[in-house]
Amino acid sequence: MVKFEKTDQSYDIWLDEKKKLSDEDFRNPNIVARGYTDYVTVQDYPMRGRPVFLHMRKNKWWDKKTNEIFSYNLELPNEERTRLSAEFVAFLKDEGGDDGIVD
Repeated sequence: MVKFEKTDQSYDIWLDEKKKLSDEDFRNPNIVARGYTDYVTVQDYPMRGRPVFLHMRKNKWWDKKTNEIFSYNLELPNEERTRLSAEFVAFLKDEGGDDGIVD
């Protein structure tokens, strides 16, 4: 969590993904951090009568060999079996129609 803000109207939480390479990429010297994607805002379940807005961004990684910039998808169970909103799960899985990668 990078920042938390409580107002009379809402709770706003800013989240940055931790910088952690997959086991396979960790051994690859061509993979380097390339910053973050832009923040994506998702309205999550209300808390204490106020809407909750999650402002999230994912890491961007650069493969120097292929010149590809990418971010990881997070594998989560189906949102119907979780306490996460469908919109939040779609962001984490990159199924929201936007790959979240900004050059």
